[in-house]
Amino acid sequence: QVQLVESGGDFVQPGGSLRLSCAASGSIRVVNAMGWYRQAPGKQRELVGTITSSGSTNYADFGKGRFTISRDNAKNTMYLQMNSLKPEDTAVYYCNALIDDTHLYWGQGTQVTVSS
Repeated sequence: QVQLVESGGDFVQPGGSLRLSCAASGSIRVVNAMGWYRQAPGKQRELVGTITSSGSTNYADFGKGRFTISRDNAKNTMYLQMNSLKPEDTAVYYCNALIDDTHLYWGQGTQVTVSS
């Protein structure tokens, strides 16, 4: 069985920073592409950005210049560094990962709240 666990969500003031982590564990041969998504109250889940196994990234427009996705393949862990946070970044942040080229797994989510 494979698990994805997000961590790092918190309450932060506008302009602040947070780093989220997404750790994959279990019966894993290879972690392929990984991604971050978010879902704000009353809204659909939306893509934040993705990273391939070789480290290539892409981002939604709202995150360009503020968010950075990285990964540590030795730890099967992906990170989301978020800077210059805005109230509209408030959401539950989820990660997903394609494992062994076959199955897509999701984490349970971590809450990020940006408010003064």
